[in-house]
Amino acid sequence: MIELQQLTKKYGDKVAVDGISATVRPGVVTGFLGPNGAGKSTTMRMIVGLDRPTSGTALVNGRPYAASRAPLAEVGALLDAKAADGGRTARNHLLALGATVGIGKRRVDEVLASVGLTEVAHKSAGSFSLGMGQRLGIAAALLADPEVLILDEPVNGLDLDGIQWIRALLTELADEGRTVLLSSHLMSEMQLVADHLLVIGQGRILADTSIEGFIEESSGGSRVVVASPDAGALARLLTGDGVVLTTREPGRFEVRDLTAAEIGDVAAEHGLRIHELTPVTASLESAYLELTRDRVEFTATAQHPARTDRTARTARPATDDTTKAA
Repeated sequence: MIELQQLTKKYGDKVAVDGISATVRPGVVTGFLGPNGAGKSTTMRMIVGLDRPTSGTALVNGRPYAASRAPLAEVGALLDAKAADGGRTARNHLLALGATVGIGKRRVDEVLASVGLTEVAHKSAGSFSLGMGQRLGIAAALLADPEVLILDEPVNGLDLDGIQWIRALLTELADEGRTVLLSSHLMSEMQLVADHLLVIGQGRILADTSIEGFIEESSGGSRVVVASPDAGALARLLTGDGVVLTTREPGRFEVRDLTAAEIGDVAAEHGLRIHELTPVTASLESAYLELTRDRVEFTATAQHPARTDRTARTARPATDDTTKAA
């Protein structure tokens, strides 16, 4: 279990993490989401003792990680896929890590096989692709069979097979009762694998809830798009009991908090025609964007600067020619 208690980190006048409190529980995959600069990486670094909190505490199984008697067996972390010594082979990298806690060749070979690196185990880590580097980082995190996994963008650079593999691995680890904290910008993957969500923005916790509850709350409930030549009459029948109707265009409207079946039954009972009943399924991506819309620290301009420059360059000669002609 990971417990954050009023955890704060400041760099000069910059507040990177602002008094956050949360519990990451065993037996579930907890997704850790937030825009760039939100404080995710800083929080994870404080959990494993790489950054010292300005105030507050980060506890792993009830104590600071630095106080652990067997740190690799307690927390396996992947915070930087390029952390391995590029001059060492993948196998030697893991052997060196294992030697610090008495882990030998057999376990190293088991982990290499589990992440699919057996055939390249004797190649230098510096020659690895991004995806292979991720696999090696995950192997290092799993090496001592830890109770807690903290993984920052583990699917970055993985192919489809690798993504499916890490998805199954994380689910299996959580099912075994381990604590899994996963940070990723791939919302589609997070929606498939996470059970619980922590969303952070500008250093503060914005949401701490189940993934189903997060999507439901952010989307405002279930929605159905209705198209009918009898839209006016049908809308009047559906209005009431907390049901929300929104007109989209003539003959079409959106209904919240009624199912497509319920709407169809009402139309059939009153002899009204239905041309479309389309349930709208909310996504984690849309819910996340809605929540963090005003918490993004870095935003891009709408127009590419090179395009603006190019437009200016092509516009200038025309102005000169016009001036000469005048």
